[in-house]
Parts: sequence; C-alpha cells; structure tokens
Amino acid sequence: MMKIVLISGKRKCGKDYISERLQRRLGSRSCIVRISEPIKSEWARKLQLDLDALLGDGPYKEKYRRDMIVWSDEVRAQDYGYFCRVAMEEALSRQQTPYILVSDVRRKNDIRWFRETYGPERVITLRLTSRPETRSARGWTFTAGIDDVPSECDLDDLADGFDVVLANDEELDQEAIDILLDRLQLQYR
Repeated sequence: MMKIVLISGKRKCGKDYISERLQRRLGSRSCIVRISEPIKSEWARKLQLDLDALLGDGPYKEKYRRDMIVWSDEVRAQDYGYFCRVAMEEALSRQQTPYILVSDVRRKNDIRWFRETYGPERVITLRLTSRPETRSARGWTFTAGIDDVPSECDLDDLADGFDVVLANDEELDQEAIDILLDRLQLQYR
C-alpha cells in the first residue's frame, strides 16, 4: 500500500533537506513530489521566466514569490486540489513507489485533497518547526505579504494536529533520520 508523507513547515525550516534525507534513506522505494513544481512551471510558462531559477532557492524565486502566491490562490479558489493533482499525476507517471514524500504542503486544503483522494490511512502528516533564529541563519527574513499569508500560516492552527512534529534546528544524523522513519512507520531496511 502506498504511503504519502505530507511535509509542512515555514520557509527555511528545512522541508527540502528533510525530504531529501528521507528519500536518500528510503532509496528507490520513494520519490519526492513538490506541489510548487506545477505552480512554478505554469508561472514560468505564462511569464516566459527561467524555470530552473524559479525552482531554485535563490533571489530569482523570491522576486516572483508574492505574485505566484496571489495567482496560485486564484487557481485554488476554482479548484483547491488542482496543483496537488497535477504534481501527483506527473510524479506517478514517472515512477510508482510505495512512499511519496510531498515536500511542500502549505494549506489545509492540500491535506484535505490528499486524504480525500488517497484515504486518510495512507496519509501521514509531518510538521517541521525551526526557531526564528535558525531560520534566519538559513537566510530567512520576515517579508510582509509572504510570511503572513495563508501560504505560510494556514497550517498554524490545524485542528486535528499533525501525526509527527519534528524540531529541525540542528543537522540530523542518520540515527535521527532512522528514528523519524520509525515514527512515520516507513520501512527503510
């Protein structure tokens, strides 16, 4: 049975880092899905932007972040699961694996879509937290209109909580990753 781990957290809390560490440990039995990929792909196509730079972690993406958020919210208002569906369709067309790591869940409706589509028994929610000073050391600066909108704050008050919450302020060694995999009930051996 396929398991889907929905990874969420604020900007610069290490979502990509943890996703990549989990995937490295799970190997070919897993793949990383990014909901932001179809958002950025469509945005780049629409405005004729550099998709690779938009997918990166640099200032180019930050230059367009606010407008992408507004546009993607408009799309979600019409179909809340649109970007989740496109991301999963693309990922599953490339590779079928028992474990899907969705590295950038940001909204309650993202979680809702995955639970409705795949069933709650297949979905595990992982919330990453980091202290503001840790996030700042990783390059984060509070930006009004980005850090105080639903794309960053919608999951702050998730009513039923998360299956696993992990403080990600230190670099995690392999043992910590293995413990996390055990907590997520993912077989890595």
